[in-house]
Amino acid sequence: MANLKEIRTRISSVQKTKQVTAAMKMVSAAKLKKAQDAIVQIRPYADKLHEILSNLTGSLSNSDDNLYGVQRKPSKVLLVAITSNKGLCGAFNSNVIKQVNQLAENTYREQNQKGTLSILAIGKQAYAILKKSHNVIGEQNRIFDDLNYANVSEIASSIMDAFVAGEYDRVDLVYNQFKNAGVQVLVSEQFLPIEQEKETEMVHSEYIFEPNQEDILRDLIPKSLKTQFYKAMLDSFASEHGARMTAMHKATDNASDLIQDLNLTYNKARQAAITNEILEIVSGANALAQ
Repeated sequence: MANLKEIRTRISSVQKTKQVTAAMKMVSAAKLKKAQDAIVQIRPYADKLHEILSNLTGSLSNSDDNLYGVQRKPSKVLLVAITSNKGLCGAFNSNVIKQVNQLAENTYREQNQKGTLSILAIGKQAYAILKKSHNVIGEQNRIFDDLNYANVSEIASSIMDAFVAGEYDRVDLVYNQFKNAGVQVLVSEQFLPIEQEKETEMVHSEYIFEPNQEDILRDLIPKSLKTQFYKAMLDSFASEHGARMTAMHKATDNASDLIQDLNLTYNKARQAAITNEILEIVSGANALAQ
């Protein structure tokens, strides 16, 4: 059994760790409220805009101006892995990294073997791991310092321009979708080319193009794509704080349980030490009496 000094040192260490995890939980809870409000507000707008875009793209599938809906054989693929810059958030980052590895080994195995599978890492965690085994073309870590539509649209625009230029035939997003503070859903979705609704699922609507069809294609479709990308970033950002808050809550509870166990061990060790001292005193007294 460990001596009393060692147990006291461990208790002190766990108490300090508990204070840190409790503080991190409170910080994540405060940030989560703002991030949750942002994603809840933009989600209905983004979903409706995506619905209109899908129907519009279906009706304009034969148009040469529909640059973002061109269907090509996916010879060159880009995976956008959205993680966080910091850890201590449970399986939040590892789930995205595992999904990227799975896509590289299964869905895009041929492209991966040919070296035509590229990865754009958003977040330090994805970059640090994926660069060891994949072709990571770049990183976007500073985006989380000021996450807003203007900054995110720059990244989305560069990806869209690369697709139009033929650098990539398909672009997929891999991220955590925010459901609630305790649940994050791993999502892998096609970003480019624009997925067209099936004929049986399309809502046939008569669209009036104002001012004209070309302006709609030039303005609405890029705006919708940027909004979808921004929504994915907000989803991931809110999921990160939810995952970290949950992880720190569990860590704090575990620290409390460990402190209780250490206190019990300390009391038993202290009682055993006192008993030994009493036995030594009694034995010494008996020896003197004899």
